[in-house]
Amino acid sequence: MSRPLRKLGFLTIGLFDPADPRRGHESTLEIIELGERLGFDSAWVRHRHLQHGISSPVAVLAAASQRTERIELGTAVIPLGWENPLRLAEDLATVDLLSGGRLNPGISVGPPMRYDEVKRALYPDTADTEDFSYERVRRLLDFVRGEPATGFSGTEGFEVFSDRVQPQAPGLGDRLWYGGASLRSAEWAGKHAMNFLTSSVVKAEGESTDFAEIQLSHVRTFREHHPAGRISQGLVVIPTDTATPEQRAKYEAYAEKRLPRTAEPQGPARMLFSPDFVGSSAEIAERLHAHAAFREIDEVAFALPFTFDHEDYVQILTDIAERLGPLLGR
Repeated sequence: MSRPLRKLGFLTIGLFDPADPRRGHESTLEIIELGERLGFDSAWVRHRHLQHGISSPVAVLAAASQRTERIELGTAVIPLGWENPLRLAEDLATVDLLSGGRLNPGISVGPPMRYDEVKRALYPDTADTEDFSYERVRRLLDFVRGEPATGFSGTEGFEVFSDRVQPQAPGLGDRLWYGGASLRSAEWAGKHAMNFLTSSVVKAEGESTDFAEIQLSHVRTFREHHPAGRISQGLVVIPTDTATPEQRAKYEAYAEKRLPRTAEPQGPARMLFSPDFVGSSAEIAERLHAHAAFREIDEVAFALPFTFDHEDYVQILTDIAERLGPLLGR
């Protein structure tokens, strides 16, 4: 028996044409506005560097905060290896205040993607000594949660200085999420009172190659260490109830092309991918209710496919909100 959904969300990568990047960013904002009108509880944006996707999700969500009133706004996820934790803490707190306390920052750690090619541009003087461990996350947590950043506070001349990151955003420290794909990440996030984002990718660390079974072990491990923490699941879900024949064909071809990677773990890290969920809302609901991990979570951020058109996202989100959501208890 699945838990009824408490929060229904969606995730977008925000692709754009490099010849017209403004239009792509505007499309993302329009999709978030649509999500609010449709009754979604949360909208999340991905993070891409040196690609034609959102490179500055905090800036995009600052804009979204001024065009929406209710919907929660999240990042899934900011790769912290690209960021200075103190500066990021300032930006997150600022946007959270502008949004009225609706920001849900999701982060992850590890070396930046293709680090050997970008490290001299990113960290010209410290590339070989940067710490990409969980310690980088801990620093961000401390700054957001109000721990001292320096040993000095007071007045110097005409200027007043604080020893804490400013501004401070009440409650933001409880709305930080860790995006993890391993048991270790689930445990670390739980022990540090973060929330946990689990997606359509997990690490097959043991003998099992059953995606739902592995993801369920992450959910339960996190809850062992942080029973009150929130967990959100981000599978690719594409309902076709009101899709045109052309859209259905596109969606099915997309899922079929990606299906081979779900057959076995990929690469030395043994990354295991979930199949995409394509079909009528009734068919998708049946598959989700049979999914071991889905049955134990009550929040989702269903991922929109990377390469679809604006009109496709409108149809998919409308079907999720009006047809699939009610079948899942939302």
